[in-house]
Amino acid sequence: MNGPHDLGGQMGFGAVAPEPNEPYFHAEWEKRALGITLSCGAFGAWNIDESRHARENIPPASYLGASYYEIWTRAVDTLLERHGFATAEELRAGHAIEQGRMPKRVLKADMVDGVLAKGGPCDRPLDSAPLFAVGDHVRTKNFNPTGHTRLPRYARAKAGVVEAVQGSFVFPDDNAHGRGENPQWVYTVVFDGGEIWGEGADPSLTVSIDAWESYLERV
Repeated sequence: MNGPHDLGGQMGFGAVAPEPNEPYFHAEWEKRALGITLSCGAFGAWNIDESRHARENIPPASYLGASYYEIWTRAVDTLLERHGFATAEELRAGHAIEQGRMPKRVLKADMVDGVLAKGGPCDRPLDSAPLFAVGDHVRTKNFNPTGHTRLPRYARAKAGVVEAVQGSFVFPDDNAHGRGENPQWVYTVVFDGGEIWGEGADPSLTVSIDAWESYLERV
């Protein structure tokens, strides 16, 4: 999906300015936003890819005018309403009005450490061998899907070299839309700066991305 989240290579947003000794949270409400996001995710009604796509669907003006955790909470509102846990009226009111869908599971305080330690592994076994090997010359496909994808705009239709075969993982473009995990091989692909940024690029620059197999074709 070409949306406000995919800013690589775009101009007019100012310099990247890392904050020295940046704290995990800049306000108390951000801690709560993270907790709500994790707790709602534990309901088992959606996966991380659908969650990401919900953030991508926030209108550009709202997305670019929101902070990191504001984006998270707005996406959670969308997911809660979509999956029947709350209505738009309830979200505006800040309390339940009618009985909504019951979650498959509830994340309780004594479960948090174990759940976070376990994480959410997305590697999956595949019977088929990878199509590409280290050193292969490949080109990313040129597409502009309306759904979720992990191939950034700046790296589409670009030629590079496979640097590593990372393993087989859930395919997010399908998983975000309820079409199953459909795992694929994932490769680290390295591009010269000039291939990505064109004339005037720093000749010493390289850019690498992790790309699912269906994003690539052999050169």
